[in-house]
Amino acid sequence: MLRTQTSLSTWSQERSMKWLVLLGLVSFSECIVKIPLTRVKIMRKTRSEKHMLNNFLKEQAYRLNVTSSPGSNMATHPLRNIQDMLYVGNITIGTPPQEFQVVFDTGSSDLWVPSIFCTSPTCSSHVLFRHLESSTFRPKNKIFIVEYSSGMMKGVVARDTVRIGDLVITDQEFGLSMAQSGFEGMPFDGVLGLNYPNFSFTGGIPIFDNLKNQGAISEPVFAFYLSKSKPESSVVMFGGVDKSYYQGALHWVPLIQAGNWRVHMDRISMNRRVISCSGGCEAFVDTGRSLIQGPRRLVNNILRLIGTMPRGSKHYVSCFAVNTLPSIIFTINGFNYPLPAQAYTIKDSSGNCYTSFKENTASTSPETWILGDVFLRQYFSVYDRGNDRIGLAQAV
Repeated sequence: MLRTQTSLSTWSQERSMKWLVLLGLVSFSECIVKIPLTRVKIMRKTRSEKHMLNNFLKEQAYRLNVTSSPGSNMATHPLRNIQDMLYVGNITIGTPPQEFQVVFDTGSSDLWVPSIFCTSPTCSSHVLFRHLESSTFRPKNKIFIVEYSSGMMKGVVARDTVRIGDLVITDQEFGLSMAQSGFEGMPFDGVLGLNYPNFSFTGGIPIFDNLKNQGAISEPVFAFYLSKSKPESSVVMFGGVDKSYYQGALHWVPLIQAGNWRVHMDRISMNRRVISCSGGCEAFVDTGRSLIQGPRRLVNNILRLIGTMPRGSKHYVSCFAVNTLPSIIFTINGFNYPLPAQAYTIKDSSGNCYTSFKENTASTSPETWILGDVFLRQYFSVYDRGNDRIGLAQAV
């Protein structure tokens, strides 16, 4: 999500016991569950080997449940688009249910929300989980810390019933924030991680794995449609793919390695000239990031080619020039994904236009890019845990 790295920490036994006043039921239906998202604006291998792998995936992959008919047993739940910069959706925790607004994040694996024990000022503006009001709450003797690029959160691990639309997960492990920083003014209460289990820092089984393992969903896939303009039309779906949200074919990209939503990218080009990722690089597909991030030197080169002017932490272009700027093309697994200037520029509250390319402050080797919501608004994305691959198609 908005993080660079996460670390698990065990505090002293005395501190643990002090905070342990904290933390499951499941009825499942085999269906695709679509969660509406809201978009939010925040200030601030060789070629032959690739062909062999692609052919293998085509031959061995199960047939995805692609449906768009009203009678397809599809449950829906909306995501809100908050000013083109963030997409959030509602979930509930506890019995009776307590509602929270969360970011559905492919860059992390844990679910956490603020608790009534949170001492940080930022918690006062968010919904707090009240454990004494939930009959299914069970505490765990574990403390953890999560560090983000924009801040940090430390909390206690607990268990309770979690609902996402019509899906119910009982005895789900999740985190309760006791202290946090860097979330001031953020229009969400917590984060629901959709990455692989090895990225979990609560040490529990992530929500999607519980849905999959317990048969709550018909297929081990989820997908995102992030709207470009309509605040209420964004969706995350579980258990299948609704083809009404994209046009053309889904192009499948194998993960570099099972365990993270990371793929090989061939190059980044503009005006038929390679401008980054010239020898191939890696790319994280991250729904919890707003922008496109890459190494400083390469990002600065792109900003120079576009003709931006730095102002504070942003790089601006004339709004009148946006329609004349070239598309930037991301080539992934041999297929081109153009990003037009109208997509990679954003208009701020003052009516000025800035670009969505940003330096990734984390030092990475090899060259690594993060494809956030700016890219994912253009391309419907499917995350296939059954075959360890990502599908991309032109969004409608």
